[in-house]
Formats: sequence, structure tokens, C-alpha cells
Amino acid sequence: MKYARDSRSPQSTEQTAKLLFEALPWIKSLTGKTVVIKYGGAAMVDPRLRADVMSDIVLLKIIGMKPVIVHGGGKDINAALAHYDIPVAFKDGQRVTDDATMEIVRQVLVGKVNEDLVAAINAHGNLAVGVAGADAGTIVAEQLDPDLGRVGKISRINADYLNSLMDNDYIPVVATVAQGEDGGFYNINADVAAGHIAAAVRAHKVIFLTDVDGLYEDFADKDSLISNLTLEETQTMLDEQSVDRGMIPKLESCVHALAAGVFRAHIINGTTPHSLLLELLTDAGVGTVIHSTQYAYEQDTHPHPLTTFAARLSENI
Repeated sequence: MKYARDSRSPQSTEQTAKLLFEALPWIKSLTGKTVVIKYGGAAMVDPRLRADVMSDIVLLKIIGMKPVIVHGGGKDINAALAHYDIPVAFKDGQRVTDDATMEIVRQVLVGKVNEDLVAAINAHGNLAVGVAGADAGTIVAEQLDPDLGRVGKISRINADYLNSLMDNDYIPVVATVAQGEDGGFYNINADVAAGHIAAAVRAHKVIFLTDVDGLYEDFADKDSLISNLTLEETQTMLDEQSVDRGMIPKLESCVHALAAGVFRAHIINGTTPHSLLLELLTDAGVGTVIHSTQYAYEQDTHPHPLTTFAARLSENI
């Protein structure tokens, strides 16, 4: 019996082989490294984008990395609150969380969003384990501000539990509902949780998937995207309040993680197809990289033979 052969030209096949070969140094540098990925925004809401991001995370796992996913679910929470006619209120960018709202947050984050993400990964094999922050005391918190109700300030992370899951070859998918020091539950900002978890598990990188291309010097000027900066420069921008308000929790979490020993933090656009692969497996990257030290900055910006790989990869994926 005869079968049709692949119709791709020899040139196309050769280009694909080169892309795979040229990714090798990046794969080698990240093999065995823990990468914490904060997942949210439009990339979570759009089913096609969600499937693509989960597939990319599976690929990162297969080539040797140890991903940890940390997620929120603000839009799903808002929809559920509207369904039950529960008013939505924010103070200083934080969701005011009374007892009724906290119950909805638990139902949505743990019972829906987390299960959906685990299922999307496990479509590729039994790779993911859903983790509520209260499981094994993964995230333990105390009240942040009485005016915010059940919004928590993280007091500790059970890194041993997360590391044990990774040691057994699973991808932890963490919903940011914390166990309270008072025995209740607390809603935790997912950006904050990602920074604390990255610090606790001694991650090599922490990555924030968002709806913009990265950090801008002036958000209104789309030509002012900052590709690289150091921990010290980031702290200065926060101290001077010279960044867009919506980026503050992410930058504060980057600072927390890097100060605790995480090597690099990345802020990238999750709506860009395969942005995780482009950021982690190319020299040019697609977002903003914050380096823990001047040495880390120099290592990342040193000339590398894969400079043109990002453009070619985006054309071939």
C-alpha cells in the first residue's frame, strides 16, 4: 500500500531542522530548572489561546524544564458575582472580598478555572496536578487590610509540597486561594503569589503572562518598551512611581523573587502566539526581562548566534 509523502520542500524541511538544532543551547541551559509562570488575562479567557499556552507549557516540560503555573481568574470571578447579584468593589486595585465573595472566589478559582487548566494540560498526558493554596498549606496567609475583608497577605509557602510534585514529574497548577492563619480562606493576588512561590521554590525564572508586550517607560508611547533592566533599576522605578499603576504588583513581585535569589523575571504578552517559547528559547525574546544582577544582565545581552532565531521561529510556528 502506498502513502502520500509530506509535501514540504527540502528547503522547508531543512529550515525546520535548523530551528530545532539552534534551540539546543537554550534547552540545555534550562534543563532541570524550575520556571514559575503566572497565567492570566486574555490568554486565560480565550479558549484557543488557553489551549496554545498549555501546549507550550507541556513542550517546556517535555524538553526538561520544571514548570509551576500560578493563576487567578478575575474575569470569571466577576461573571460569577454578577450571576449571583453580588456587588463588585475594589480598593487600591484589590478586590474587596467579604464572606460571600470569598465563597464565590473559591468556587471559581478552585472548582472551575483550576480544573479547566489541569484538563487542558492533561489532554497531552497525565502531567498536571491541581493545587488549591489551602492544600497542604501551600499558601498560608493573614488578613492584609480589614477594609478589604478576606484579602490575604502571604505569611508562608509550603515549598516542600510543590517540590515533591515536581520531583514526581508533575506540573503543579496553583489556584491562589490561601489557607488563613485564622482557619478561614483568603483571596491572594496572583501576581503576588507567583513572586512568593518563585522565591520559595528557588525558581530559576518567574514569568508573568499579561495582556501587554511588557514594561513601558511611558505606557502611552508604544515605542518606549523596555527590553532589559536590572533589579536596582526596577526598584528605582517603583520608588519614583514612574510606572503604570497596573504594572506595580507585577514589578513588586519581580523584586521580591529576584531579591530572594531568582535569576530572572520576565513580563510578556500572553496573547502573542507562543510567546513563552519565543521568550525562553530565543536571544531576542518578546517582552521585558528583569535581571537579578549585573552579571545576569551581561550574560543575557552578550552576542549570541541565535539572534535571528526569534523572527524565524515566529514565521514557522
